[in-house]
Amino acid sequence: MLKALLCDLDDTIYTPASGLWPAIGRRITAYIVDRLGLDPQSAEALRATYYEKYGLTLLGLMDAQHVDPKDYLAYVHDLPLAEFLSPDAALNGMLARLPLRKAIFTNADAAHAERVLIQLGIRRHFTDIIDIQATGYRPKPQAAAYAVALERLGVTADECVFADDLASNLAGAHALGITTVWVRPSVDGPLPPGIDFHIPDLRGLERIVAERLTQAG
Repeated sequence: MLKALLCDLDDTIYTPASGLWPAIGRRITAYIVDRLGLDPQSAEALRATYYEKYGLTLLGLMDAQHVDPKDYLAYVHDLPLAEFLSPDAALNGMLARLPLRKAIFTNADAAHAERVLIQLGIRRHFTDIIDIQATGYRPKPQAAAYAVALERLGVTADECVFADDLASNLAGAHALGITTVWVRPSVDGPLPPGIDFHIPDLRGLERIVAERLTQAG
């Protein structure tokens, strides 16, 4: 029986239409330009290389360039959130009705998650924020990251539902027995392996949880 929700943050808790994630991406490139002294084109290439090799630009910068992760996380998330996000009454209502313990599970940091949740007007619903620092800089989709999240929530994999916008993150969770929900505006063709459900935005999660709880009962 489902007991807990793990929810990704960027491009999941809010929709991609906000434009916030591309703005964060531009800050990542700007960080590389500023801290490493590269031109923008070289910075973009390095960012892509690190993402491909490490799964997270930050990990590449930590390993190869010995950057301070806290400096990086503060820099890339230093954005005026009110220009991108506003309180979401429908999402607030859905989360209030959802009979699960709720936690944010993000490869960003807790400070960014706090600001996003407050800006959306939904902070009160989440009992925990499990960020990249909490997992020891082991990001999704590494199994170790999910192990930390499940332990923090005090649930088993089959008692948890996980919502994320990235199929690769969901596949890692599904392999452990977690129910997975792909939050993406549209999907062409059948769902990829490792994904149980698709919803266009997070507000659709209530129906899925209700169906699962009914089946369990």
